[in-house]
Amino acid sequence: MDPITILLAIAGIGIGFGVSTYLNKKKLGSAEENAQKELKKAKAEAEKLVSQAKEDAAGLVDEARKEDQSRRREFKDIEKRLLDREESLDKKLDVLDKRSESLRKAEDELDKLKNEIREIRGRQQDKLEKIAKLTKQEAAGKLMEMTERDIKQDLKSLINKLQNDAKENAEELSGTILIQTMERMASEVTAERTVTAMKLEDEEMKGRIIGKEGRNIQALQRATGVDIMVDDTPGMIVFSSFDPVRREVARITMEMLLKDGRVHPGRIEEVVEKAQKQVQKEVVRAGEDAAREVGIIGIPKEILQYLGELKFRTSYGQNVLKHSTEMAHLAGVLAEQIGADVKTAKYAALIHDMGKALTHKIEGKHHHITGEIARKYGVAEEVAHAAEAHHDDMEATTTEALVVRVVDAISAARPGARNISQENFVERMKDLENVATGFKGVEKAYAISAGREVRVFVKPTDLDDLGSIKLARDVANKIESTMQYPGTIKVNVIRETRAIEFAK
Repeated sequence: MDPITILLAIAGIGIGFGVSTYLNKKKLGSAEENAQKELKKAKAEAEKLVSQAKEDAAGLVDEARKEDQSRRREFKDIEKRLLDREESLDKKLDVLDKRSESLRKAEDELDKLKNEIREIRGRQQDKLEKIAKLTKQEAAGKLMEMTERDIKQDLKSLINKLQNDAKENAEELSGTILIQTMERMASEVTAERTVTAMKLEDEEMKGRIIGKEGRNIQALQRATGVDIMVDDTPGMIVFSSFDPVRREVARITMEMLLKDGRVHPGRIEEVVEKAQKQVQKEVVRAGEDAAREVGIIGIPKEILQYLGELKFRTSYGQNVLKHSTEMAHLAGVLAEQIGADVKTAKYAALIHDMGKALTHKIEGKHHHITGEIARKYGVAEEVAHAAEAHHDDMEATTTEALVVRVVDAISAARPGARNISQENFVERMKDLENVATGFKGVEKAYAISAGREVRVFVKPTDLDDLGSIKLARDVANKIESTMQYPGTIKVNVIRETRAIEFAK
């Protein structure tokens, strides 16, 4: 290599090292200078913060000192007020002590005065007893006796005046209330008859209804207990019976037979059973409708059953269910007018004649039966009593019972509401049947033809043919001896033996 080149290279290296060293020194000097500046700046800020902290601390100390001085002043004021109150209480206690002492002196003086007055009264009483020759007890007794005699006379006069005024006002007020009650209630007057007519659309069906030698019509009359007349009126079938339930069963049975077209004794019995079930449903529905109409809820279903049966019962020609619902409305209005219990009065009025549905099953008067049945099925005692006491043979002890009694008279006394002759006729029909059913071996008995005939069905296992003949004579004799009736009554005893077997 060329020596000059080497020298130049060495010289370059030296120059570069020197430049680098110079630059490094310059950088270090500049960094040291910056560090000195930052240090001075930090020292200045630190001195500033310390100064500020000292100022804040001095301010807090002053504030704490001022607050302490304020609390000390408050404590001194409180202490002063307490001392003042203590002094005031001490003064008041001194005043009370002085007053109590003066009161004790006054009480002592009062006791002395009382003792003196007692002594004076004792001396006066002794003098009076000597003068009047009466002791204190005797004088007081005579005075009381005279006062009592005078007061009694005055009280008698006052009571008589009040009673007379009450009677006059009560008659006028009761008349006004009853008139207002009747004005607010209007209902139809309907008389039930003992005959039901049904139109016969097809005259050819007349022969089927009668049957060969009349066996169909006889089977139908025997099953329903209703006298059925087909030939008397053209185009009409007439059902005659004093019992509306039987007539309804017979009518429904005839409708079913005419629609079906099959008429024979076996079919008749089947259809009668269906008709009886249908009438039973109508009975339940009638009871529920009546309760809903008058607004009484919670009536036991057994009572609703008896209530519905009243739809087919009459009392002196007046439908008993309509009579009962009419009474319930009247009872509600009247009870509201006089301040009685409206619900109790309406409930009792609705069921008051319920016993009429059972008079042929249970012995006793219908209103007593009503009370027994109502209590049996859990009706409240006040309702049962009000329903039972609607006749005069039982005392009405509640206002609601008197309301029921009054509205019963109002409903029955309306012109045209009742037909006395028809009721007597129905009672005679029932008596005829009861006479026949009272004999041993009788299964059922029906009074038909307006009471001119009694059909008696006997149990074939209990009576033979000779026994049936004797039974007819015995029934006729009992009717003659126990009943009064115009004309003659035919006693028809029917004994029928049936043999039934099933092919399986």
